[in-house]
Amino acid sequence: MDATAITPQTFNVVHQFMAADWVVRGVMIGLAMASLWSWAVIIDKAARFTVLNAQANSFEEAVGSGRALEDIAQQAGEHPRQPLPRMLQAALREWREARSKGLLSGGQSDTQAAFLVQRIDRVLGALIDRESQRIEDGLGSLAIVATASPFIGLFGTVWGIMHAFQAIAIEKNTNLSVVAPAIAQALFATAIGLTAAIPAYIAYNKFSNDAGKFSARLAGFADDLVTAIQRRLAERAV
Repeated sequence: MDATAITPQTFNVVHQFMAADWVVRGVMIGLAMASLWSWAVIIDKAARFTVLNAQANSFEEAVGSGRALEDIAQQAGEHPRQPLPRMLQAALREWREARSKGLLSGGQSDTQAAFLVQRIDRVLGALIDRESQRIEDGLGSLAIVATASPFIGLFGTVWGIMHAFQAIAIEKNTNLSVVAPAIAQALFATAIGLTAAIPAYIAYNKFSNDAGKFSARLAGFADDLVTAIQRRLAERAV
C-alpha cells in the first residue's frame, strides 16, 4: 500500500471495520454484541431498581401509617408481585395457621409462641434469599463482559499487530504508511473492548451495591414483622 492511498477516510470507523482482518473483524463484532447485551442489562436493572425502591417506599409508608396489617395485606392482594407484600402475606399466613390450630389461645405457652416466631423468621429468611437471587439475576453477565472484554480486545490487537508485521515483511518497507492501517485496526479492537468493559464494570459495582442495600432493606422489614408478631403474642398472653 503506498502513501497516496492513505486518506482521512482510511481511519474512520466503517473503513476500519471493513478493512480489518477476518479475525479482528470477528473480535469487533463479538465485542459490539457484548456491549449491546450489557447495555440491555444495565437499562433493565436501572428500571427495576427504580420501581422496586419506589414500591417499597410506598408499602413501608402504608405499614407505618398505623393501619392493621391484615388490611394492608388484603389491599395488596392474595398473590402480590412485590417482595415486601409477599413477606407480609407469608407472615400473616403463618399467624392465621397457628390461630386456626388453637396455638394463639389465651393460655398459649412460651414454647408455642417462640416456635411460631421462629417459623415466621425462617419463612421470611427463605423469601429474602429468593428475592436476593432474583434481583441479582443478570449481574453475572455484566461481570463477564467487564472482565473478558479487555482481554478479547487485546487478542484482536495482538493479532492485528502481527498482521502489520507481516505487511512489513511482504512489502520489505518500514514506511509507516504500510503498517499504519493495520495497527489502527488492531488498536480499534482494543478501543471497542474498553468501550464494552468500562460501562459493564461500573454498572456491575453499582447494581451489586444496590442489590445489597435492597436485601438489607428486606431483612430490616422482616425484623419489623417479627417484632410486630412478638408484640401481638405478648398482648395475647396478658
